[in-house]
Amino acid sequence: MGFVASRWRAGNTLDHLDEWGLGGRKFGGWITWFLVGGDLYTAYTFVAVPALVFGAGALGFYALPYTVILYPIVFLPALRMWSVSRSRGYVTPADFVRGRFGSPTLALLIAITGIVATMPYIALQLAGIEAVLRTMGLNGSGFAGHLPLLVAFVILALYTYRSGLRAPALIAFVKDILIYLVILVAVFYLPAKLGGWSHIFDVSQQKLAAPSPKTGKPSGSIVLGPSNQLQYVTLALGSALALFLYPHSLTGVLASRGRNVIKRNMIALPAYSLLLGLLALLGFVALSAGTKPITNAATGNVDSNTVVPVLFDTQFPSWFAGIAFAAIGIGALVPAAIMSIAAANLWTRNIYKEYFRRNATPAQEAKQAKLASLIVKFGAVAFILFIDPLYSIDLQLIGGVLILQTLPAVAITLYTRWLHRWGLIAGWVVGMAWGVIMLYGIPNPNTGHAHFGGTALPLGNLSIFGWHPFAGSQMQIYPGFVALVANLVVAVVVTVIARRAKVFNGTDDTEPADYHTDEHDRDLRAVGVH
Repeated sequence: MGFVASRWRAGNTLDHLDEWGLGGRKFGGWITWFLVGGDLYTAYTFVAVPALVFGAGALGFYALPYTVILYPIVFLPALRMWSVSRSRGYVTPADFVRGRFGSPTLALLIAITGIVATMPYIALQLAGIEAVLRTMGLNGSGFAGHLPLLVAFVILALYTYRSGLRAPALIAFVKDILIYLVILVAVFYLPAKLGGWSHIFDVSQQKLAAPSPKTGKPSGSIVLGPSNQLQYVTLALGSALALFLYPHSLTGVLASRGRNVIKRNMIALPAYSLLLGLLALLGFVALSAGTKPITNAATGNVDSNTVVPVLFDTQFPSWFAGIAFAAIGIGALVPAAIMSIAAANLWTRNIYKEYFRRNATPAQEAKQAKLASLIVKFGAVAFILFIDPLYSIDLQLIGGVLILQTLPAVAITLYTRWLHRWGLIAGWVVGMAWGVIMLYGIPNPNTGHAHFGGTALPLGNLSIFGWHPFAGSQMQIYPGFVALVANLVVAVVVTVIARRAKVFNGTDDTEPADYHTDEHDRDLRAVGVH
């Protein structure tokens, strides 16, 4: 289907960024719903969230409030971004920043952040496919240990290069049908087989409360404790603010043919959150069933990603386990394709065309995007090989720490031009540096890694130029939230200084827009399109 998609609703040529990277900007309501749903609810949903619930308990359910509050937050900004991007031909969020401030430097920072933050998210999708193949027996040491990763990479790379955004849009239909089928069967069949939900919760609490052999402490609980409530809240809010800053999320919005399509989707997409809640419960089901994750023969570490595949493999008949594995695999291929396309668009529009070939033709842009989509996948593979966090979901959360630092430049400036471009640049530098420093200092107790071991920062370890304002606190917090607060404070302070010094703040000139509706007209005027 990925290869056939190159001829599905195709324009005159795929050698144009609008056609290859945005599907011609003409997807209707149903296609957009499946595309954006397939984009946002990924192998992260199917593999990483249940694995976190399996290992840490209630904390894994932060994904539910996050996807509940997400859509009201982004409803109006997504519409405004669509209007501005359609009128000016923008393909990426960095395009918007470039036009808003006339600053190639700020746009470059936004583009680089988007590319780097997307790589661990793609890595999470590849890890999901790898977990399925490992459960099926492809689990060796040396080269054989990474063979599943290579298989996933080649499949993804080939059809993305050939068909662009149309491939994941078409495959998303199959993905969602399979996932809904598997989950509905799982949440009725497995509890009935294992003694009911009451028994599942009781057994899960007992196992989570037992001391871990490596740390000597309980691994979690089926309810939140005093130490992780703040982490839960900041994870939910930080993730909600971050999701539509990712270039792949915006790609699904910009591929829509109209504002009404986006409105209907923001109203309907929370239906996926019900699915997410049912999926998260599979972590408790796996605990109750005594599921044992597979040990990665290449590293010797337990692969928590295999919890759900092993559960399906041991509890379902083999024929239905195969259907479930297919759902997980396709559930990873669809978003990974969209993510690599979005990152490739950033490279092409905001780095290649800005700094290497200003007069690039549409065909040259499309070729660059196709090649860049391959390179981005190599970067995702590197994240898997060199960063081994405690839970695979941390790959997404690490990317979230980075992408949150673009919120002031991309989202807030949709509604105000008060922030100065030098304030935004300074805020980005501080937020990014502090975020990476905090992530670097988090160890992984299970593997012995001293750095990049997760995204749970003890408040007692939070240091501000050597000052520990919460010394002795056992509570934990999401580093991305802390870094974003620092980013905003610095951006405001530098903006005040720059405005008092009357430093030039860039230009916002553009071509006249084609106004389609009163709302469209209003949003365009709000960002300076007259």
